[in-house]
Amino acid sequence: MTGARDRLREQVLVLRCQAGDAAALAALVERHDRRLRHYVRHMLSNTGAAADVVQDVWCGVFRTLPRLRDPHAFVPWLYRVARNRVQLERRRRRLPVVGGAVESLPAPGDRARSSAVDTAAVRGALDRLCSDHREVLVLRFLHEMSYQQIAAVIGRPIGTVRSRLHHAKTSLRQTMSPGESELET
Repeated sequence: MTGARDRLREQVLVLRCQAGDAAALAALVERHDRRLRHYVRHMLSNTGAAADVVQDVWCGVFRTLPRLRDPHAFVPWLYRVARNRVQLERRRRRLPVVGGAVESLPAPGDRARSSAVDTAAVRGALDRLCSDHREVLVLRFLHEMSYQQIAAVIGRPIGTVRSRLHHAKTSLRQTMSPGESELET
C-alpha cells in the first residue's frame, strides 16, 4: 500500500509542479536529488562535472516539466533528461565512455547483505565495465527500476534492456576474480 501511496503522492507533486507550484518542485527535488546525483556520478568520472550536470538537469526539468503528458512517467523521464545531459557533457569534455568513478554503492532499501570487501570488489568491477553495461546495472539493481522504466530511460526496446542486462551481468562476473562476491541474478 505504501508503494501505491508514494506513486500517487509523486503524481500529485508532478501535477502541482506543472501548475506552477514551487513547493511541489522543491519536494520533487528533495525526493529525487540524492539518487539522481548517484546515477550521474556513476556515468561521469568527474564529480565536479557531475554536480554541474545535476544542476543543469533540475533547471531543464523546471523548464520542460509542463510538457510531460503522463505524471506517472516522471521518474523514467527524469533519468532520461539526466542521461541526455550526461551524454552531452561527455561529448563536450571528450570524456571516455568506458569506465568511470563509482564512488558509492549503497544497497537499495537498506538491504545490505554484502561485506565491505564484497562491495569494494563490485564497485571496482563496475568501474571497469563499458558505460552501457554499467548504466543498466545501476538502474536495475541500485535504482530498482523495472525493465520498462530502463527502456524509457535509455530509449531502447525492452528486449535490448534484457540483452544488455544479461551481457552486463556476464561481463561483471568475468571482471570479478573467483574469490570476489558474485552478482545475484
